Amino acid sequence: MTILVTGADGYVGWPTSLRIAKRTDDRVLLVDNFARREWVDEIGSTSATPVHPIESRLDAAEETHGLTNLSFVEGDLADKDFVDEILAVHEPDTVVHAAAQPSAPYSQINGERANYTQHNNLQSTRNLLWGLEEHDLTDTHFVETTTTGVYGAPEFPIPEGGATMENQGERDDVPFPAMAGSWYHLTKSHDAANMRLAHQQFDIPVSDVRTAIVYGTQTEETRADDRLNTRFDFDYYFGTVAHRFAAQAVAGYPVTVYGKGEQRKPFISLEDSVEGLAQLALTDPADRPDDHVVYNQVTRAISIVEIAETIADVGDDYGLDVAVEHFQNPRDEDETHKMEIEQDRYDALIGEQAQDFQSGIHDVLDTLTDHADVIEAHEDRFLPGVLEDRLENEKD
Repeated sequence: MTILVTGADGYVGWPTSLRIAKRTDDRVLLVDNFARREWVDEIGSTSATPVHPIESRLDAAEETHGLTNLSFVEGDLADKDFVDEILAVHEPDTVVHAAAQPSAPYSQINGERANYTQHNNLQSTRNLLWGLEEHDLTDTHFVETTTTGVYGAPEFPIPEGGATMENQGERDDVPFPAMAGSWYHLTKSHDAANMRLAHQQFDIPVSDVRTAIVYGTQTEETRADDRLNTRFDFDYYFGTVAHRFAAQAVAGYPVTVYGKGEQRKPFISLEDSVEGLAQLALTDPADRPDDHVVYNQVTRAISIVEIAETIADVGDDYGLDVAVEHFQNPRDEDETHKMEIEQDRYDALIGEQAQDFQSGIHDVLDTLTDHADVIEAHEDRFLPGVLEDRLENEKD
């Protein structure tokens, strides 16, 4: 059997590949075009942790964990000919699709990057779904990391996937409406709809894993060797809020909370995210539902100000004097929104949660304090507008 992991050079894709390969003798085929490295370089930033070439990563995986079932192919999933070749040659039994341009701020910079994000993300997913149909691989389990961002910020508890709609006394279950707030998040709303359609038309079993904001630097597998590090972005465009705050603390900057910061966002640790994807990838075909299933990949909702205060508290253990400061919010959002989100299916998938938020921040600061020089050399990338200003200057 073959498990195909796309976006396998990425923050979640790489440790997920290691977890899957460690738990099976099946072949695990990794695919990536290294675009994430290029996007981060374009905005003038870098990963805080050194990201080794894929060849070094694979060597380390074999030397450290004895993994001989990993192989890698470089290619662009937006190229249909490449996807057709991969599917025809390798005939995967499971596809874990983690490849995407994942940054909402990057997709909002200008029309060119909005168009690129939508073309890259949607074309890649469509190529894979149609490829499975056209290569007679419709029994392949298709697992994609979409995002909880497709839900927007409704005032009622967010269901795990669909909703019940009532009109004129009649009720029915319907897909949750696309309420995405960025050009990136909307790609995942479209992906969710396309996966549902592919299941209806082609009978492909689909697991739509709606991923929350992921935090953390290490998993059980990556800790074994520095060459197995996953990337850690801390800039405004590709660094998530918890990572950016932690990097600010390490660099001696105040943690910048926009507005009141009382709005709650869904979060999950890297360890818990990887575990769920591995469980889905390794589910025996006889045991997995021959259906379309939505999972909210979340362990809890946390307010922005709680993130900042937790980093300040944990920072004391590292000798960091962390101030929390509030700034005017550049985003149009409800700064007091109290998100509630259902996650029963995902909880059942991973069992007991591996990491709470405070221990996750310890994990992050353990790593970042060893790479403070990298962060300090790129500290101007914490704030918005750097790339936009550079593009404007180039036009002038």
